[in-house]
Amino acid sequence: MPAGNRKNITGGVVQTSLATSGPTLLEVRGLTKIFGTLKACDSVDLTIGKGEIHALLGENGAGKSTLVKMLFGSLEPYSGEIRWNGEAVRIASPSIAKKLGIGMVFQHFSLFEALSAAENIALSLDDNTPIGTIAAKAQALSYSYGLPLDPFSMVGDLSVGERQRIEIIRCLLQTPDLIILDEPTSVLTPQEADKLFETLERLRSEGKSILYISHRLEEVKRMCDGATVMRHGKVVGHCDPREETAASLARMMVGNEVQAVVRDPIEGMDKAEPLLEIRGLSRKPATPFSTPLRDISLNVRAGEVIGIAGVAGNGQGEFFEAVSGEAIQDDAGTIRIRGNDAGKLSITGRRMLGAAFVPEERLGHGAAPRMKLSENLFLSRYATDAKAFLGAGGLVKEGAIDAATQRIIEEMDVRKSGRDPEAAALSGGNLQKFIVGRELDRSPTVMVVNQPTWGVDAGAAAKIRQSLIGLARSGSAVLIISQDLDELFEISDAIAVMHNGHLSKPLPIAEATLEQIGLLMGGAEPGHADHSMEAV
Repeated sequence: MPAGNRKNITGGVVQTSLATSGPTLLEVRGLTKIFGTLKACDSVDLTIGKGEIHALLGENGAGKSTLVKMLFGSLEPYSGEIRWNGEAVRIASPSIAKKLGIGMVFQHFSLFEALSAAENIALSLDDNTPIGTIAAKAQALSYSYGLPLDPFSMVGDLSVGERQRIEIIRCLLQTPDLIILDEPTSVLTPQEADKLFETLERLRSEGKSILYISHRLEEVKRMCDGATVMRHGKVVGHCDPREETAASLARMMVGNEVQAVVRDPIEGMDKAEPLLEIRGLSRKPATPFSTPLRDISLNVRAGEVIGIAGVAGNGQGEFFEAVSGEAIQDDAGTIRIRGNDAGKLSITGRRMLGAAFVPEERLGHGAAPRMKLSENLFLSRYATDAKAFLGAGGLVKEGAIDAATQRIIEEMDVRKSGRDPEAAALSGGNLQKFIVGRELDRSPTVMVVNQPTWGVDAGAAAKIRQSLIGLARSGSAVLIISQDLDELFEISDAIAVMHNGHLSKPLPIAEATLEQIGLLMGGAEPGHADHSMEAV
């Protein structure tokens, strides 16, 4: 984008040029999409040049996902025009988009869990290439891009990060001219993200174009040549992100300043009562592709936030299942909640002791896609909130459930198209806000969250992180599993690292460094297997 055509919104000055520095690949004019009374996209203009990495920025519910779904043929626009290489086109389906040369990696994965990685990739290809050939190509491509992938692993056994790799490799195998990436690094480790950035730079040098959606503003500044900013369905401006700060980009997205997260240290943490105790937790692999857990011990005390870092696929998912009650332990004393043996209790049994859980996969795991938000709330809290939600004879108090649902929506600023939509109708970030808010609303004594701000915009991420700190400082124990190291350093009182099913000794945040945590994540630290220590 030439200097004269940049748009700077930092000081409220709006310039509207959409010019690019080279030939135009994609041009969008006045694209509009209406759902009922909601204009999800309102006369959106967008231009992407050949060989350009262009960011699409906006808070959750700004209309970004709706726009790219129209570009990929998953949704039909109400009005407006799409021009591809200078010619007006109608993209009525994803197959037409692929034929034009548009590929997309969705934020919510479109994978069949009962099939292997290679089989899922094969379903997206038009030819009848033998599965063995596809597997070999996918594996070679994945390793060349630094995103290692076992093509014969079953998707249902993989972590979210590993599934993301399949989506990216599947898209790249189709050799598109424009690649739409929706939050591509949200479940990648910093090392994996760096490899992806190298890949994107290589694709740009080959003349490929990339439309990049991300709430990680530092990587937008690092990678993108230009940016289009949306708010409430409208384009509010364009800028060169390299000339902005992360703070100014966040301000453009949300329309005001994003509050900084504050984590005040507290005295006497080591003397506080342990509310979550994990004692010698071991677990055999449930499938050939699972990671065994190896003698994990950890205490999380009242008032404390403990963060767990690690490269995807090192046992974090298995650990969450064991702590949440999705996997029952042989010894009830392996997991203790508020002094009670909980290892043999179900998820509901552990919730009844005051625990709350947020899994990493929000759609299908954290929420039933085709059920309303109020119904999802009731499913997770019918036992813990029986007095509030159930009347005589077990009749459901719909008014009480609706009031609680609306309270959570308002508190977490969940953007939606109706009063009580289905979970699948929400954008990923808004669904994440609702699920986290659903658990925070209970003021649990113990809270375990896996990837708390995956796909959430800067303002909402700050709110979630501050809420988790606030919950801990009110006297609860909070355990956070995250692949976002910046997030862990921001909210944690101590960080432990999971590698190959082991959990390291937690490092007090005042002593921890990115280098130390990186060594532990790679298993290079000699003491990484010393996992029997309590959290400070």
